[in-house]
Parts: sequence; structure tokens; C-alpha cells
Amino acid sequence: MVSVQEWEQTRRQLHFGQRFAGRVVQVPRPGTIGVFVFIGLVVGGFVDALLLPDDATQWPTVGTESEFEVWWVDERPQIRLKPVDSRYLREDFTEWLSRWRPGWPEEHGLPVLAIDSPPTAPGAVD
Repeated sequence: MVSVQEWEQTRRQLHFGQRFAGRVVQVPRPGTIGVFVFIGLVVGGFVDALLLPDDATQWPTVGTESEFEVWWVDERPQIRLKPVDSRYLREDFTEWLSRWRPGWPEEHGLPVLAIDSPPTAPGAVD
């Protein structure tokens, strides 16, 4: 378990769109929740099912190594990630993004602490 101080220190160093090489370490309920990713920090990463393909057989599996970028961070000690590889993104990602998070391109490079509200979309898991 990471301490509050370690998490805050890590959070202060993160920026939206920041990329990490990662390895999928857990897919608890394929097609339902998302995937957990080790990115070499004191906290783990997580890709929400909303960002992954509808067909769970297209999701990255345990052991998959790929590149991920910081999608969201809040007070919980976990980094929400977005796959960089389009094979692991929902098929309609561009349309979905324009509807649910149109400011994403402008957020790239901003410190995660600069934005107060998490992105929301139908079916988002908290």
C-alpha cells in the first residue's frame, strides 16, 4: 500500500498524455471492468473498459506490453490510462472522444492537478 505522501509526490509529477511503457498484470472480468497495468511507479495503472474495444477478445491480455498515456488521476492512488496502440482502443474512439472529452488535445502536457473534474461518460466505473 502506498502512503498518502508517496501518492501526492507521484501525482505532482504526472501530466495528461504522459506516456509509460506498461505490462498488463490483471484482467479481472474481461469485457466488464478494464485492465490493470504495471507502469513502474509506486501506484498501478488502470484502463477502464470504456476505452477498450467492445469485443473483450481484442483487449490486451495479461503479459501484454504496450505504451499507455495518463488519461485521468484523482485522489485515489491509481493512474487511469489510455492505450496508445489503437488496437486496444474502442473502435469509435475519435467520435467518442469528441462527444465525452472534447478538450483532451488541449489537456496534453497539463499537470493532472490542474483539472478538478474527472471525465464522465455513460457507464463510467468509479
